[in-house]
Amino acid sequence: MTIFRRAIPRRTFLRGVGTTLALPLLDSMVPAFAGALDTTAKPAVRLSTVFSPNGRIMKKWTPASEGAGFEITPTLEPMAPFRDQLLVLSGLNIKAADAVGNEPGGVHARPAAAFLTGIHPKPGGAVGISLDQVVAKEFGKQTQLASLELGLDSPEIASDDGSYSAYYMNTISWRSGTTPLPVEINPRAVFERMFGDSDSTDPAERLRRVRKQRSILDSVTESVARLLGGVGPSDRVKLSEYLDSIRDIERRIQVAEKDTASSKEQGQSGMERPVGIPTTFEEHAKLMFDLQVVAFQSDLTRVITFMLGREQTDRNYREIGIPDGHHPLSHHKEVAENIAQVEQIDLYHSKMFAYYLEKMKATPDGDGTLLDHSVILYGSSLSDGNFHIHNDVPILLVGGGAGQIKGGRHLRYPGLPLSNLYLAMLDILKVPAEGYLDSKFSDATGKLEHLSL
Repeated sequence: MTIFRRAIPRRTFLRGVGTTLALPLLDSMVPAFAGALDTTAKPAVRLSTVFSPNGRIMKKWTPASEGAGFEITPTLEPMAPFRDQLLVLSGLNIKAADAVGNEPGGVHARPAAAFLTGIHPKPGGAVGISLDQVVAKEFGKQTQLASLELGLDSPEIASDDGSYSAYYMNTISWRSGTTPLPVEINPRAVFERMFGDSDSTDPAERLRRVRKQRSILDSVTESVARLLGGVGPSDRVKLSEYLDSIRDIERRIQVAEKDTASSKEQGQSGMERPVGIPTTFEEHAKLMFDLQVVAFQSDLTRVITFMLGREQTDRNYREIGIPDGHHPLSHHKEVAENIAQVEQIDLYHSKMFAYYLEKMKATPDGDGTLLDHSVILYGSSLSDGNFHIHNDVPILLVGGGAGQIKGGRHLRYPGLPLSNLYLAMLDILKVPAEGYLDSKFSDATGKLEHLSL
């Protein structure tokens, strides 16, 4: 068969009824005659942000030593396999979250809103564009979706924080100073956004068509067979693994839908669990992480934010023996039992993040892996949930950044703004940073140094 003697375009989609299936980066997408400088199918660099709420028990997070010889602390232990691509960044402050005048409340809302913006939020609804959206404006020119904003907590359970609306804590992504981007928590909705037929104008009808089939792949079976017959052995393996991952995700979504449709089990805050939301935090988090990996692998988007919980979340973690809410526990009042439970939650979140890193590391992408070609930010907008401290916040930078980040180190930047890190990240991502010092990231004082090789 000769259909693929020429290179397959990177933007190849397989289309079926209710389905638009993007492909991972394949060897066949690089022309056989391409020279070393050809960039036709060069791996893209991705930006991923994973937010974990309510601060940390910092003595179990921060390494005592600096540089390449730092010790892996208890909360960082799940990330030990990725040490070579891990930067632990200490001392960074969210100064923009400081109260101005007599602002009532906002001790959770201000740090969360300033986490990716570096701008002091105003109770009336003004913040600023967030880091992810600055990058999405550039990267989105090359992808089907400019960005994805995902989470695990329903905004319906949120309450205000003093004079600050709950939406300051429900999202970390801001398209503009007055446009917060809501997170999507339902795996089916994310799956449909990624693989639904973009030519249809009726989302409900698209969803009905998808649900009638055993799999979205049913409608592209012939196209898949033709594609597999026209590529080399390594590409056949990549495609088969990619399609298997989609089948697995779809199966787990169907299981969650079946379980919640037939159950009256209560979710957070005593509310009935929405249909399609997995019954455990772990399965929900892993399913959403797997969707993100596929979104990056297929180059549907290069920018994703994901909240393991909304700031000030009261979620409990009964599956690990913690029946009390996260936020009340974070106000531990130095009670040893409370601190121990928060440490368990911190470690649990680290394990979920490590699951994501392992998936990224195991996914081929051009001459490396998705982890090699990503810049992944993990952290919280508070260091101490007990006293609402937003100085020396817990921050990790993970991934190779396409060879531009030197991992395996603990670096201290005492008193510097977190926004300085974002200026350095923009530089790594090759996104223009002109004017950001004065407008986008108002509390930045300069680019954070020593991240790159």
